[in-house]
Amino acid sequence: MEKPKIQAAMVLEILGRPAEHIKNALEMLATNLAAERGVKIINKKIHTPVPVKDSKDLFTTFAEIEVSFESLENYLRVIFAYMPSHIEIIHPEKISLSNYDLNDLGGLLVQRLHALDNVAKNTMAERDILMQKLKEVAPHLFQQIQQEKQQLQQQLKNSNSKTENKSKKKKKE
Repeated sequence: MEKPKIQAAMVLEILGRPAEHIKNALEMLATNLAAERGVKIINKKIHTPVPVKDSKDLFTTFAEIEVSFESLENYLRVIFAYMPSHIEIIHPEKISLSNYDLNDLGGLLVQRLHALDNVAKNTMAERDILMQKLKEVAPHLFQQIQQEKQQLQQQLKNSNSKTENKSKKKKKE
């Protein structure tokens, strides 16, 4: 018996600067998504970047993409690779899995989580080493970076709140 394809709607978002760069980056993400094995883009709409409130030069944009996946494995692989801000299965309404298939997917999921955890830990360790060296060599620059980091974190927090509100409004509709 042939397994049904999975059709889903997803939203990919980007925050950054300048506006042209984030739009190009989002278009490249959509192109890369279309080139993925077992993935077919049915429809996509890339929105124009808009300035982030309370920011001088930070922009955000998003793409609404309808996608067909050959398998549940392809669906999960895309979720981990592209980290959409929203994804919703449109079809089929029900998906049946054997224990073998579920174990296989669980193994892939755990493998991917371990790889991501390893990357995160290595990145944080490298950042800590660089920040300590910077603090020793240029304390004024270190302080400036810390302040900019706090500002960016606040801007991201504000942007995430807006995204959550949009998602809640969309679900109510």
